[in-house]
Amino acid sequence: MVMEVDEPAVAATTSQNESGQDYEMDTSEGPIETDEQFEPEEQIQWKFNQVKGNIDADVHTEADVISCVEFSHDGEYLATGDKGGRVVIFQRDQSGKYVKGVRSREYNVYSTFQSHEPEFDYLKSLEIDEKINQIRWLKKKNAANFILSTNDKTIKLWKISERERKIADDAWNLPRTNRINTSSFRGRLQIPSIVPMELIVEASPRRVYGNAHTYHVNSISVNSDQETFLSADDLRVNLWNLEITNESFNIVDIKPANMEELTEVITAAEFHPTQCNWFVYSSSKGSIRLCDMRDRALCDAYAKIFEEPEDPQSRSFFSEIIASVSDVKFSHNGRYLLTRDYLTVKVWDLNMESQPVETYPVHNYLRTKLCALYENDSIFDKFECDWSGDDKHILTGSYHNLFRSYARGNQQGADAKTWEARPQEPHSNLRSRFVVPSAKRRRNNLSSSGEAAEEDLSSDQLQFDRKILHTAWHPKDNIIALAATNNLYIFSDV
Repeated sequence: MVMEVDEPAVAATTSQNESGQDYEMDTSEGPIETDEQFEPEEQIQWKFNQVKGNIDADVHTEADVISCVEFSHDGEYLATGDKGGRVVIFQRDQSGKYVKGVRSREYNVYSTFQSHEPEFDYLKSLEIDEKINQIRWLKKKNAANFILSTNDKTIKLWKISERERKIADDAWNLPRTNRINTSSFRGRLQIPSIVPMELIVEASPRRVYGNAHTYHVNSISVNSDQETFLSADDLRVNLWNLEITNESFNIVDIKPANMEELTEVITAAEFHPTQCNWFVYSSSKGSIRLCDMRDRALCDAYAKIFEEPEDPQSRSFFSEIIASVSDVKFSHNGRYLLTRDYLTVKVWDLNMESQPVETYPVHNYLRTKLCALYENDSIFDKFECDWSGDDKHILTGSYHNLFRSYARGNQQGADAKTWEARPQEPHSNLRSRFVVPSAKRRRNNLSSSGEAAEEDLSSDQLQFDRKILHTAWHPKDNIIALAATNNLYIFSDV
């Protein structure tokens, strides 16, 4: 593989690398646009659509717990992976049914297959779990779909294709036996005919990319050129070509010579949606680094670093833990970065590194419970975040099967509601919840009609084993998919 290095064009942004030297980053073709002004958006009123999986909380195994959720680029398919190494693909309803003037937003099971099996590393005496850490869709080029799935060590490329025709059983010139006697054919040559058959969806492995990560893979991301992808573990980021399985390029390596000097690890990485030479990776210290592969082969010297200065007065034992970035996503237009740490979700402008342009609190009521969360390991949970298709709304999850959606431009989420994922009547409005600190009295919140508009929930009643870590937002419509333990909830605004 040959990687071209372009010379900087006209516009360039000067940043400093870790050694303090000035470094120019070419932004002439990048997404550096005029500032976008978001008019305050109305909050979305979510409605219940579907729930997949057994809703009885006691009837599921550890292998049934959903570990990742991802919509395809056109939103026609939805893929989930679980701790048992299985991938389940759902397809949007194809019957042509309309509900309230819009196409049905139901998703039905399309294909299920075993992506990864448990393995054992004999050199390190280490068990490798079959749990699917992440799934990424490739853009559709023909009738088949392609996805990348990964566990802790091995990435696989799968082809999902349909078969609905076959050669008729009586259309062969010779009998279909193991041993063909060519002298048995007599008469006219018959052209085999194709007949319809029951639809079969096949999932077949096309490539296996392994033996490149010493530590657990936490992220994979497909490049906008649809020819390469990256994979990240705790200390390294590797660049792969989709056609080559036996080699990859190491583009980030933060492993120190002495492991006792290790101060941070990589938590997530993603390619820019349009600029194939840009990618970001986040760290456990709360920083996000933007790298340009045109500058050098090893991107240890970042082009930009996005981090918020820490207030020394508010520093505590838990400061670094709750500052760790668990997820990072580019906006669809490539202008912004969305990051999630333990207590907040933040929006960063690629033009401003010093501080986020928007900060939305997710569950501030947990600040007083950090000690208990540390003792039960909940403080190390990694929540995901997502953009809406138009980049005007933000989604993330919380505990007690709660989730929050924020309308950008509304005073840092002051009027954002908290919703609970639970079974309801189809197309009925979700009831929002209001979590009150344990010391406060419960409110009597009534709507204008006199009915309860929000249900209060004391922070002491939160169930930390019921949590929404994995979320996905449809690329075009207001449809969201949330993984709550072994259940997949689908909500929409219709």
